[in-house]
Amino acid sequence: MLPIGYVVNIVLTAVTAAAVFAVWLANRKRVAAETVGRAEETALRILKDAERDAETRRKEALLEAKEKAHDVLMEAERQARQERQHAAALEQTLARRDAALAERQTGIERLEKELNGRDRIVAEREKSATAAAAKYDQLVARQQHELERVASLTADEAKELLLKQIENDARHDAANLLKRLDAEARETAVDRAKQYITEAIQRCGAEHAIETTVSVVDLPSDDLKGRIIGREGRNIRALELATGVDLIVDDTPGAIILSGFDPYRREIAKQAIERLIADGRIHPARIEEVVQKVKDETDDAMRKEGAAVAFELGLHDLHPEIHRLMGRLKYRTSYGQNVLAHSAEVARLAGIMAREVGLDAHVAVRAAFVHDIGKAIDREMEGTHLQIGIDFLRKHGESEAVVMAMAAHHMDIDWPSLEAMIVQAADAISAARPGARRDILESYVKRLEKLEGIADSFKGVSKSFALQAGREIRIMVESEKISDEEAIWLSKDIARRIENELEYPGQIKVTVIRETRAVDYAK
Repeated sequence: MLPIGYVVNIVLTAVTAAAVFAVWLANRKRVAAETVGRAEETALRILKDAERDAETRRKEALLEAKEKAHDVLMEAERQARQERQHAAALEQTLARRDAALAERQTGIERLEKELNGRDRIVAEREKSATAAAAKYDQLVARQQHELERVASLTADEAKELLLKQIENDARHDAANLLKRLDAEARETAVDRAKQYITEAIQRCGAEHAIETTVSVVDLPSDDLKGRIIGREGRNIRALELATGVDLIVDDTPGAIILSGFDPYRREIAKQAIERLIADGRIHPARIEEVVQKVKDETDDAMRKEGAAVAFELGLHDLHPEIHRLMGRLKYRTSYGQNVLAHSAEVARLAGIMAREVGLDAHVAVRAAFVHDIGKAIDREMEGTHLQIGIDFLRKHGESEAVVMAMAAHHMDIDWPSLEAMIVQAADAISAARPGARRDILESYVKRLEKLEGIADSFKGVSKSFALQAGREIRIMVESEKISDEEAIWLSKDIARRIENELEYPGQIKVTVIRETRAVDYAK
């Protein structure tokens, strides 16, 4: 059995625990009751606040709705007032229009009355006129019958007789007038033509200098001759091959002579030598570089020269290609006459004569300026310079009037216009003036051109140059197409053909040059 004291302690502990639990439970209930009470009070307060806020918002919404309703009512009243005013204005306008229509209707009625009165007057006058016309016809018929009885002729016979008499008189007067005008024209035509041509020539001062076949390059020192010749003549050979001009280095002090029939080649050679002398570096590679640069710059200068001459003549809308070809004519001669200067001279003469006789001076000047343009490219294309020029001008937009006036300057076709006759006359005047041309020089140049043409016609020839006044021709061939053995036979073939096709004094040396170059680049 357990001790009593131990049991008592357990019981006391249990009772104490039960009492403490009871106190804690009672305390929790009290706290819970207080919490629930506070929560109910808070909920009630929130509910009252919500009811009060809702009432406030309801009142505010009602007040705002009343204000909006008042604004809508005022706006409706304002619009209604405006509509009433507009309606009143429309009523006034309609009233004024009704009054105007009433007045117009009254005026129309008045005009109708006046027109009706005038119609009656016109009808009465028509009746009177009809009666008068009938009476007049009767009188005319009676008089005509009386005339026919007296003259023993009908009206048709009398009319025919009168017309024949008038026709005979008119023919006689016209014949006399035509005879007199023809006599006057014959008397004055020659004098007028001489007057126009003389005045045109007097107003066109032209130079009488002609082209030659040599150019002179001035040297600062005779020591430069040796540098131009180069070691074993390599520099002078490079110059002659690059330019196609024969260089004559003789005892002439301070100068070397460039010989060649082509003025363009001589100009290229002259400028290239002058630049090489100024630069100081004279060797084959530099020579080729300078010659090519001079060619490019000269081509650009020729275009500018052609444009400048055209501008001077008042031709401001020519095609740039026409400027370029006309500039090339600066280095082309015809019977020793500079073709660009000749073209400008012909244009001035044509313009003066066209204005004197009242023709289209612009067409005449334009056609005269380009009449020899084919000569700038006739060495590069097949055909005469005339046909080449016609095709070129049409291709570059020239008008048919200009083309036809230019086409007739050699009288190969019938005169298409009076301007064409002016162009032909101006061309003849420019070519025939004293000192303008030299036939011997032209035949010499043509022989050299033919000589180069024969050489260029052979396969494998890249370019050829006639030198020494036509006593030598140097031919450059393409090394990949012509071998050394073929070069020998090529020289013989060209020599045989020159013998068969050309007439020349003495002999012509044919030199075929085949050059092989190996080029590589160090990288």
